Amino acid sequence: MAQPQELVVPGGHSNLSPLAGVILLRLDRLRQAGWEQMWKLTARRVLLSLPATSLADQDIFNAVIKEHPGLVRPLPCVWNVQLSDHTLAERCYSEAADLKVIHWNSPKKLRVKNKHADFFRNLYLTFLGYDGKLLRRELFGCPSQPPPGAEQLRGEPSAGSGGHNRSACAPQPPLPPKCEVLHVAIVCAGHNSSRDVVTLMKSLLFYRKNPLHLHLVTDAVARSILGTLFRTWMVPSILVSFYDAEELKPQISWIPNKHYSGLYGLMKLVLPLALPPSLARVIVLDTDVTFASDIAELWALFAHFSDKQVIGLVENQSDWYLGNLWKNHRPWPALGRGFNTGVILLRLDRLRQAGWEQMWKLTARRVLLSLPATSLADQDIFNAVIKEHPGLVRPLPCVWNVQLSDHTLAERCYSEAADLKVIHWNSPKKLRVKNKHADFFRNLYLTFLGYDGKLLRRELFGCPSQPPPGAEQLQQALAQLDEEDRCFEFRQQQLTVHRVHITFLPHQPPPPRPRDVTLVAQLSMDRLQMLEALCRHWPGPMSLALYLTDAEAQQFLHFVEASPVLSARQDVAYHVVYRDGPLYPVNQLRNVALAQALTPYVFLSDIDFLPAHSLYDYLRASIEQLELGSRRKAALVVPAFETPRYRFSFPSSKAELLDLLDTGALYTFRYHEWPRGHAPTDYARWREAQAPYRVQWAADYEPYVVVPRDCPRYDPRFVGFGWNKVAHIMELDAQEYELLVLPEAFTIHLPHAPSLDLSRFRSSPDYRACLQALKEEFHQDLSRSYGASALKYLTALQQPQSLA
Repeated sequence: MAQPQELVVPGGHSNLSPLAGVILLRLDRLRQAGWEQMWKLTARRVLLSLPATSLADQDIFNAVIKEHPGLVRPLPCVWNVQLSDHTLAERCYSEAADLKVIHWNSPKKLRVKNKHADFFRNLYLTFLGYDGKLLRRELFGCPSQPPPGAEQLRGEPSAGSGGHNRSACAPQPPLPPKCEVLHVAIVCAGHNSSRDVVTLMKSLLFYRKNPLHLHLVTDAVARSILGTLFRTWMVPSILVSFYDAEELKPQISWIPNKHYSGLYGLMKLVLPLALPPSLARVIVLDTDVTFASDIAELWALFAHFSDKQVIGLVENQSDWYLGNLWKNHRPWPALGRGFNTGVILLRLDRLRQAGWEQMWKLTARRVLLSLPATSLADQDIFNAVIKEHPGLVRPLPCVWNVQLSDHTLAERCYSEAADLKVIHWNSPKKLRVKNKHADFFRNLYLTFLGYDGKLLRRELFGCPSQPPPGAEQLQQALAQLDEEDRCFEFRQQQLTVHRVHITFLPHQPPPPRPRDVTLVAQLSMDRLQMLEALCRHWPGPMSLALYLTDAEAQQFLHFVEASPVLSARQDVAYHVVYRDGPLYPVNQLRNVALAQALTPYVFLSDIDFLPAHSLYDYLRASIEQLELGSRRKAALVVPAFETPRYRFSFPSSKAELLDLLDTGALYTFRYHEWPRGHAPTDYARWREAQAPYRVQWAADYEPYVVVPRDCPRYDPRFVGFGWNKVAHIMELDAQEYELLVLPEAFTIHLPHAPSLDLSRFRSSPDYRACLQALKEEFHQDLSRSYGASALKYLTALQQPQSLA
């Protein structure tokens, strides 16, 4: 065997890997041309006048090409977008419709300075954190030797080499211009459907290269959820318009429908009426589809429509409409196998001209004379219309709607297709559907289910568009930060706009009651175990903000579904704030939970506290007794205690709590580490108190309180550990809230490992110095808001800092 030969070339570059980042080599021709001798001669000649290479192999490649320019074939710049320190790559990507390869050819790698660095970093981080097992995907239609052990693992024989890719090679229509806005309509109702839309949008945004205008037909629940989500997602080149589903219901409520989607499954029929009259074309999608390609390719299929065709659909990939699935199966009329309406191209202008509304209603009424109801909602009626008017439909390639229903024949499509475009989970079982290649399709879906949505905040280079609201101001503020500032992390975290998915799980709002109280708290993944106990102790409504990654959000969903205690509680609203940044945004989380509380009063607690079993009822009675509201502005203090024991018998009354306090099983909260935080509650007086009593604010006081829902919000500048509640209590005092301690109320802190932020506070002088700087800035803002009355809070700044 020939041994590799080396030429020792002095190199000034620190990177030992090749630097000609992307190369296509015709090895056969290089060998014929005597490549080895050629580059060595050139390198030796240049090294007579230069001491070393600076860019390793790249220098030598370029020297050879200088002498033999006919050897090189220049490639489009998008195949090697180079992010060096002095890059001119913007000339390439600002004009390109599509970037292909990003090259981090700077020693600084992801720390390189670049005007659009966030875009490129996000693309890199997409794959850095990608779950590699999801790449165990078959290439359908490409028989190959399976990896060693794969057949035995699956328990099935190899498919052999009998198949081959016979995908049609029909010419593809040209893609729309890269800045053309593509219109997409989706019908969405309820909490679960809203989560499905998020996964669909991730897949769509991942591949898209055009601006999008989303037309969302929603109920009030989905409108609230998705409105908040898209506002905080801040994705460039996305416009979202909402349409009220309630206004459309009278158009379809007369149709009997057995499909699980209910009335909302019929609303695609009225889109030509609901969408703006100026809108001529739209792609309509079900919420249970996943994209595996650029939606611009689907939009391009409008070019294949004849003058008479108005609806583009993929053939139904089952025998449903043939009526032979079971005895006495009577489907709606359809043309052959019929068509599936999970993906639709609509020429709205032509539908309106053709009298679509009258057409589908007449057809539906006629069929309903012989059939009791629709089984597949709008799909049955679309097919019945097409049966009567076959010239209306433009059949689309099967890859644009690969249907995974219970009786799917989709393998006929994907086993021969070169490329799948859209996967449709059109079975009530969704991911649990039985399918020979289920793992492949599930992995594609799971790719986007757990995908970090913030990585999709990507600009479309060369397409000027209105930035999302607040984006310009945010970018200006971030640009003014000094990365050398030791408090840079704090400043950056304060400015971070987190994606927020409110009411992540189904939620039933509490009936309106004048003195009702919602428990408000925040948590991260490491505190999930507290939820069941909290639900047992607090029978009233709760609003909880959870700081999670996209993948953790799915783990949380499964955690709740598996818990009889949590799944039974429909009055607990969970709001997911997606993780972004190194510090815990505690007050931003509290504000999210507080903003979503629906009762007149809120109990501002923390997730590691368990309230007395009777506290919910006691608080409502106290609010009535004290005549709070417009006649009296007060914050009711719930005395806080703690136990060092992981197991202890929770007291059922104040008397039992005092016994535990006297025996050392309980302490007043933070008695050993930071007594100043709760000392003003005056626990000695509380022991004997029979009625609520007033206490005065003091420096570093941070009790847990019950206040009206419209109380001041928490100051979001306080992130991580320290002063986050102190600042809030200070502002309550500045607004002249009375601090009233309740004599029969108590809440108990349970032990747990210290948080990362607490550990950093204890160990880092810089962390504590930054917190002090934030405190001083807070007081300056307080003084501007409340004038001379804020002078008394200067004492709070002059106290020694807690090392709790």
